[in-house]
Amino acid sequence: MARPRTFDEKQVLHAVRDQFWDAGYAATSLEDLMRVSGLGKGSLYAAFGDKHQLFLRALHSYTDDSHAALQQALTEPPRALDALRMLLEAPIDSADPRRGCLLANSTSELGNADPEVLEHAHRAYEKSTALIGECVARAQREGDLPAEADPIAVARALLAAQQGLVFMSRTGLDQTTLTATARALAAQLLPDRLIAARRGSPSR
Repeated sequence: MARPRTFDEKQVLHAVRDQFWDAGYAATSLEDLMRVSGLGKGSLYAAFGDKHQLFLRALHSYTDDSHAALQQALTEPPRALDALRMLLEAPIDSADPRRGCLLANSTSELGNADPEVLEHAHRAYEKSTALIGECVARAQREGDLPAEADPIAVARALLAAQQGLVFMSRTGLDQTTLTATARALAAQLLPDRLIAARRGSPSR
């Protein structure tokens, strides 16, 4: 008769996720995973499979949490345009900006050699794009962005800009420069409400 599990699966996934996030996939050993999870090799593999399977579970957990946080951040502000501008400032406000994004880090490390990671990254970024696109469409309905713009195209540009800021933050770029860069990107990608209104008005 199998013994019941005596550990919190979510807590273990969070612990190993942090390990992979801090050290990367290749540099994380089985001993590291046993140490942070508090589980022996047999228990760890019985519950989650081998290192690769455990990493994929941790990566899925990360993207699920990221999408939930993104959706909340995009829907909380009264106006969608404010939410989109906050999206560009998110990497600057991160508690540990040099840690970067686990999905981006993992794709850079493993994307060329691991089709499962690459496929997951593609699906994850597509979902992020869709969530941002919904917010762009709301900003258009609120009259804050030009109505003729393609919401998905704008969303991809915003996501690319945000990920670029994440990368720049990892290099140790100072917060003042990052903030100025984020505001410059916002000015280009998210024009001021008055400018948007003028664009939407008929020419004289």
